[in-house]
Amino acid sequence: MNTKPAPLGLWTAISLVVGSMIGSGVFLLPATLASYGAASLLGWGVTLCGAFLLALVYSWLSKKITRTGGSYAYAHEAFGPGTGFFVAWSNWISMWCGNAALAVAFAGSLGAVFPEATSTPIRGASAALGALWFCTIVNIAGLRKAGRMQLITTILKTVPLILFGILGLAYVQADSYQPFNPSGESLMAVTTTTAAITLWAFLGFEAATIPSASIKDPERTVPRATIIGMLIAGIATMLTCTVVIGLLPSDVLVKSAAPMADAAARLWGSPAGVAVGIVATISCFGALNGWVLLQGQIPMAAAKDGIFPSIFAKVDSRNTPVTGLLISSALATFIVFSNFTHSLIQLFAFSILLSTAANLLPYAVSVAAWVKMNQKAPIYKLVIAGLAFIFAVLALKGTGNEALLWGAGLMLMGVPVYLYQRFKP
Repeated sequence: MNTKPAPLGLWTAISLVVGSMIGSGVFLLPATLASYGAASLLGWGVTLCGAFLLALVYSWLSKKITRTGGSYAYAHEAFGPGTGFFVAWSNWISMWCGNAALAVAFAGSLGAVFPEATSTPIRGASAALGALWFCTIVNIAGLRKAGRMQLITTILKTVPLILFGILGLAYVQADSYQPFNPSGESLMAVTTTTAAITLWAFLGFEAATIPSASIKDPERTVPRATIIGMLIAGIATMLTCTVVIGLLPSDVLVKSAAPMADAAARLWGSPAGVAVGIVATISCFGALNGWVLLQGQIPMAAAKDGIFPSIFAKVDSRNTPVTGLLISSALATFIVFSNFTHSLIQLFAFSILLSTAANLLPYAVSVAAWVKMNQKAPIYKLVIAGLAFIFAVLALKGTGNEALLWGAGLMLMGVPVYLYQRFKP
């Protein structure tokens, strides 16, 4: 029996949530949202509220179920091994696909500061893979070391973001938000579309629930880390993106590959733009480290229950799932390497599509799991859970047909694995 103290405390758990949420989205979303103007705030509002409702439900679940696995553990507890397997499969795929996206985003940010590092496709792919495998090695060294790195990188990126948002408010021009809805689409259509776009910035609010068994006093620490981390990351991201939209003309913003850096350079000169580029690089690296930490935890939990191949259950003397980490990073490497001839933007978009499509099903199933296990809960909690479920389903629909098809294809890939595990001799 393992009697070693849990290596992750409250601040590390909060940094895991904040660091997993704040990655590439805050630096790239302003350009994506530029064509919707100030009306994009409607989408931000919906996503922030929806993510907060989901975070509340996850905080309730984490008090009841404290074992490693997050969404997988909740689905397995409520609905059995079949549903548990497909939630674990979906979560796991979303992680290594997302890590490919974050590694590519890191390379793109690095290239903005040191252009030679990504001047050719092979250099860009090499920079991405170098970051991915460096984080993998750090995580193999143990959760405690990975947690310390996560805390440091989260502070280094969150503080500058909040300062930028607050200082930038003084320079915002009201004219930049006019017309309110330049897209010409209905406000309902704009809200739905921008909510789906901004969702990428909120993925990861459940990060502290996944390594729950490795967190000190998980019944108290995980719920607090989930809510506090989600609010810090969500508000910081929303503030920063809104300020950037108010600083740059829409025709400049929509074409910008680094909108936050361009806004900083316009206000305070080119050194400020370079500084923001460095913060963006740290941000992507920190998010990548956090998701690498998590990518071995879910398959390990599922393997210990016998529904994932047993190789994922193997841990070293530090209780680190080394094999799971290596397999997950190898799959992320395959995505990057097999598409390295594409531009970084194309590769990033491809990886995000895979990750987002695979992330939403576990959210909806987890909410349903809480409802099943708490049918006699107070009415207000059931209402919150119902709204969270509706948000998760609508967000899944809002990702579009292409994402849904990718999601279905990825789920089908898990069927042979599930059947083998269930019926193997």
